[in-house]
Amino acid sequence: MNKTLEQILESSRTYTSEGRVADYIPELAKANREEIGIFVATAEGDYYAGDWDKPFTIQSIVKPIFLMLTAIDNGIDFVKAHVGVEATGKPFNAIDYAEPLLLKEHINPMVNIGAIAVCGLVKAASNEERFQRLLHFTKKITGNPQLEIDREVYESEKKTGNKNRALAYLLKNSGMIYGSVEELLDVYFAMCSVKVTCKDLANMGYLLANRGVDRSGERIIPREDTIFLNAVLTTSGMYDGSGEFATTVGIPAKSGVGGGIMADCPGRMGIGIYSPGLDKKGNSVAGVKMLERLSRELQLSIF
Repeated sequence: MNKTLEQILESSRTYTSEGRVADYIPELAKANREEIGIFVATAEGDYYAGDWDKPFTIQSIVKPIFLMLTAIDNGIDFVKAHVGVEATGKPFNAIDYAEPLLLKEHINPMVNIGAIAVCGLVKAASNEERFQRLLHFTKKITGNPQLEIDREVYESEKKTGNKNRALAYLLKNSGMIYGSVEELLDVYFAMCSVKVTCKDLANMGYLLANRGVDRSGERIIPREDTIFLNAVLTTSGMYDGSGEFATTVGIPAKSGVGGGIMADCPGRMGIGIYSPGLDKKGNSVAGVKMLERLSRELQLSIF
């Protein structure tokens, strides 16, 4: 498998030059778009190639983590009463919601406005407790107790995140955020700034692929929750490129503008990808190419 991954990575390396690193968050603009890595976690063992151990910030791959913990805390029916599951067809940071914002089913948890709402549904007595619970949960599902925040990225996101502030105040105006908007956004920005590697993402993917049971055999998430989560990732996880991704790769996945992709093939494996050059929709160009070839060679598509 390592040889296969090395071949896939090298054949996809040329695509790193086609993407652009995210620059709307100044610290992300410092990424080296030539870096590229892949990690696959299976019941039989780990397989990897390239810059799989290079740390980068999780960014939007934190959105399914918000959804997981909120579902554990409150149940799927509660989640669906507050946010919808239909793909929006909008960019991840779209702000043109206006009146449809009043209809909760129009807000998807895999785009920023829905993720901010879901983050606020994690049970906690304070936003500091909410952050600590989310960070602890992220450490648990990635199997990495050493995870920490990239302070420079966090400060950069906080300083430039005015569109997310606008989205959060729209939510507040519609009665979908309780308490301080700024404190909740601090949690959101901090969690987007958690540093991970391809291995961390692959372990997270393995948990979803294994129906909520981690690699030690402990059940972390109810089985029915993983079915719900994988369905949402399949329809909405790759921003407004999710439909095309479903036809070419065909597995649940979530991308982030830090260059990461977390994917899982139910019953088989978790996959972590890193390559910071992005397409216009915010997905890793080389990362998607690697997943396309891996899916073809190993017949991963669930369709």
